[in-house]
Amino acid sequence: MNNKKMLMVISLALVLLIGGASVLYTRLGSSLSMDQLAVQQTQQTGTAAETADQETADQGAADQEAAGPEPALAPDFTVYDREGNEVQLSDYTGKPIVLNFWASWCGPCQMEMPDFHEKYLELGQDVHFLMVNMTDGSRETVDSASAFIDKNAYGFPVFYDTAVDAAKTYGVYSLPTTYFINAKGQAIAQATGTINAETLQRGIDMIM
Repeated sequence: MNNKKMLMVISLALVLLIGGASVLYTRLGSSLSMDQLAVQQTQQTGTAAETADQETADQGAADQEAAGPEPALAPDFTVYDREGNEVQLSDYTGKPIVLNFWASWCGPCQMEMPDFHEKYLELGQDVHFLMVNMTDGSRETVDSASAFIDKNAYGFPVFYDTAVDAAKTYGVYSLPTTYFINAKGQAIAQATGTINAETLQRGIDMIM
């Protein structure tokens, strides 16, 4: 009889433990999803104090403090289109930019691409979508990446980082990685790993 009671107590404890773990996992998963989109660090800008009189400098400092620090400019880089023509990130300044680093062998990249394609079809007139392929020449080539794009009929612009300039400039070692850059060329937010349509839209809303 005592053994049966003990078994019932143990079983009940296990059920409570599993249930609690499930709730905790769900809450943590939701938190991680919301926090995946990280706001980029900012930098102070302007050197007016070096050349203007003290009164003007003081007023400028007060205005800047009230407005907050300026977001950092997204560093420029050079990649290539399918025909081998040079393309720079700065060529697209003037409109918001969604900058995505990907590879055709990357499963997480494949998972998010339909959402990027849908958003490109919806917002491509107002937002530049720059899909930068990590083209190392061995695991990924221009031909293999292009074949993947053609097979899936993706319409967004694709560029090839054959000189690894973009990857080095942004320190991209994990795929996929996405940056959200405003029309002034300032990096506003970054997401590492697969993002869903909701997170993609949140990032776009931050730069529109």
